[in-house]
Amino acid sequence: MPELGKYADAVLWSWAATLGLIALLVVMTWMQSRKAKADLDAIEARRAAKGN
Repeated sequence: MPELGKYADAVLWSWAATLGLIALLVVMTWMQSRKAKADLDAIEARRAAKGN
């Protein structure tokens, strides 16, 4: 690890915040994807029940 000197705290906290936000974005995208898939499956099931 490179020597960061007096800026080590700021740099490390910035990295931690960035990685945390990326992880949050991935989780939110995954949850939205699951909801969209469930919604589409429900729509297709209703459509199949109608006989179309």
